[in-house]
Amino acid sequence: MKRVLGLAVLFLLTGVAMAFAAESTQAALGNGFLGMVVLGACLGVGVAASGCGVGMGHCVRGACEGIARNPELSGKLTVTMILGLAFIEALTLYALVLSFYLVFAKLPAFMKLIGA
Repeated sequence: MKRVLGLAVLFLLTGVAMAFAAESTQAALGNGFLGMVVLGACLGVGVAASGCGVGMGHCVRGACEGIARNPELSGKLTVTMILGLAFIEALTLYALVLSFYLVFAKLPAFMKLIGA
């Protein structure tokens, strides 16, 4: 937890340093905003993928334990597990689509708005 907080402070301080080193306020806002959007998109996909990976592991573990206890239900458990894995994977894809939307649709419009 301390490492994550330390990295967050480091990213914040480097973003502030870039803003003070820029020649104009618009350039500083544009560069900082670009970095923050890309960082947010990457972190969003990373958190979604890691959370979904943990969820998939629990799903497969539960299915394997169920099949080990009652092998006659292996067909039904396998179908249910695959359906659950598809729903879990959809969450990661939603995060990926949202990050693409932020970077490729919203960011150019904002950059055009501030003139950067």
